[in-house]
Amino acid sequence: MESCYLCEKSIDLPIRACYNVGRFAPNLIIEETTVPNPRKPLRLNVGFLVSATVGYNRDFEFYIPKLTDEDDVMLTEVEGHAKISRTPQGLLVEGEFTGSIQLECVRCLSEYIQPLHWEFTELYAFTRDNITESGLLVPEDAHIDLQPLVRDFALLEIPIKPLCKLDCKGLCPECGQNLNEKDCGHRPEIDSPFSALKDLL
Repeated sequence: MESCYLCEKSIDLPIRACYNVGRFAPNLIIEETTVPNPRKPLRLNVGFLVSATVGYNRDFEFYIPKLTDEDDVMLTEVEGHAKISRTPQGLLVEGEFTGSIQLECVRCLSEYIQPLHWEFTELYAFTRDNITESGLLVPEDAHIDLQPLVRDFALLEIPIKPLCKLDCKGLCPECGQNLNEKDCGHRPEIDSPFSALKDLL
């Protein structure tokens, strides 16, 4: 732990100035070079953006093989980027991601991998006067974690009725055979006005 060389506030290395640097040197932009925490791969130090001039932005690239939250919802092969821009009201985050999730097909009940693509735009406000419906504020330590946003917007893309493929044949209603794997030979009975006569013959 060291002190900011401008305001003497305690900070973590490797940056040498805290996010309040804008009060002392408004034209100075200091970018963090820390490698993301593997346990929190979407947590970012945005202090240099807080202190930057309005209009300044930075792109962050992400690739996360497995992303699991406290509800055990697991996204795999998460890849994308987030553009974070300094605005008068706060930090505007524009994200675009792809990934996959394991689901169960509603027809054949088999598990399959569903690809997902999602985008979002949210504002981390500087003050409660500029807060949006999302309720996001820039924390005092200037570290924001995008994982809740990435997770929530990914889940919105999950189909209501997941299908392993559009032409999934489902299960045989008589024996339960997965008809995508093989034909069990059972055929649905044709409903006709004369079907009741079959029981009389």
